Amino acid sequence: MQLTPSEAIKKYILFDLDGTLTDPKLGICTCVQYALRSFGIEEPDLDQLECFIGPPLQGSFMKYYGFDEEKAARAVAKYRERFSVQGLFENEVYRGIPGMLKELKAGGLKLGVASSKPQEFVERILEHFHLRKYFDSVAGSRMDDPSESKEISVRRALEGFGGKPDPSQVLLVGDRCYDTEGAHALGIECVGVTYGYGSMEELLEAKTDYIVRSVKELHAFLGRESDALSEEATAIAAAKARATGRAGFGPVWTYLYLFLGFVVIRGLVQYFLGFLLSLSAGMMPPGLRGAIFELDADLAPVAFGGDTTVILGGLGFLGGGAFLWKSARRWIRRGANRRRLLHLKPEPATSYLFLAFLTIGATIGLNLLMMLSGILENAEGYQQVAAEQYGCHFAVGLMVYGFITPAMEELLFRGIFHNSMQRWFSLRIAILVTAVIFAFYHGNVVQGGYAFLMGLLLSYVYEYFGSFLVPLAVHAGSNLVSYGMTAVIGQNPKLVNWPLALASLLVAVITLTVLVFRKPKVF
Repeated sequence: MQLTPSEAIKKYILFDLDGTLTDPKLGICTCVQYALRSFGIEEPDLDQLECFIGPPLQGSFMKYYGFDEEKAARAVAKYRERFSVQGLFENEVYRGIPGMLKELKAGGLKLGVASSKPQEFVERILEHFHLRKYFDSVAGSRMDDPSESKEISVRRALEGFGGKPDPSQVLLVGDRCYDTEGAHALGIECVGVTYGYGSMEELLEAKTDYIVRSVKELHAFLGRESDALSEEATAIAAAKARATGRAGFGPVWTYLYLFLGFVVIRGLVQYFLGFLLSLSAGMMPPGLRGAIFELDADLAPVAFGGDTTVILGGLGFLGGGAFLWKSARRWIRRGANRRRLLHLKPEPATSYLFLAFLTIGATIGLNLLMMLSGILENAEGYQQVAAEQYGCHFAVGLMVYGFITPAMEELLFRGIFHNSMQRWFSLRIAILVTAVIFAFYHGNVVQGGYAFLMGLLLSYVYEYFGSFLVPLAVHAGSNLVSYGMTAVIGQNPKLVNWPLALASLLVAVITLTVLVFRKPKVF
């Protein structure tokens, strides 16, 4: 059974030895060759003996050469006759392994080795290649039982950490199917490496949880774990600060600075560009002036046209987004690191399909519900905003409100607020606070209520799919659907009806339920 990614941070990393940390081909295959020769079997091609790298030796002699149990035990003894003196040092550490181990250890991870090789040999090899200092636990098989399974050595390695680590906090790294089987037997996830002696096909057939193709990829993968511990340590420190009253007002002022900076810069850019247009109005040809301004009977500008007002607003948003960009990019990256364990495996395509139906259903259903309830007609603040938004050409409105506005707002609310608040609050509180701020930001009750619900959804799908692009796409899609509804309903007023509203909301509820059922522990 394929394990699903654990939500726990991985604090313990177990490594197989042969084919994972070191390349033992020469030593192992030469010693197998030596053992076979004692039985009158000549095998000059060492490549044919690579199958002995990884699994217990006794079983390999029985599987590949038809030895019975007694004969296989004698072959193992003969193998060790040479290996204990010479073969164990006919080995080579894979390039990049020492640096990776040093960094992971410095990052706070507990490292261990779980090998099918006898414990004595494992210790000697690690000492010889100066790797022993990186490991908190080292486990191999017993010398008197060469048939021990990988599960037993993994269990012994876990015991070597002291206490009993939660399997959800452990990863095992190995190159053969036996590593995956041993890990899964204990409820541990496995990272398969194809640079060793197991093929991609073998690892896939064993349902290995994650697969990497090089030490460099493995380093990047496991480096996320030490990053996670750093993030967890920061969160713990923040929790302690809150508990002791030492959290301070630093974060509050930071949020105010970013929020007010976004709003003020947006307004200044819009005002400055409008001012420049007004100054140059007298130099414009009448046709261009009429396209930008509303003109009086003497062709003098009296106000900006609908397109100009919306375009200036869009440029203002771009200015505000530029102000946020550096901070948003940093927090988005930190958020990606925090979510990595939940999203290393690609989300099924059907989940994105359900998300699309959820977005469309929620947008149409909520908009129709507000129209049918009559609150739109009685909301003066909303009417003023709507008059501006829909007082331009359809294409202009789609570009500004369907793409520019949601992108810049997501930088602030999901990129910065949602990600950074998790440093000081739980995930659920961060989502709630972000949604509340998003609601107040819109400045009127109608849009604020809608924004609050959408804010909760946007943060939820951010955590669910793990990519900032998802809430960005949902926000843009929702705005596009809302904006397009106006044009469609203007041509077909009968579409504003309760059956369509309720059907759309039902679609949203059903698709949301399916997503929650698929991944119930998003938080």
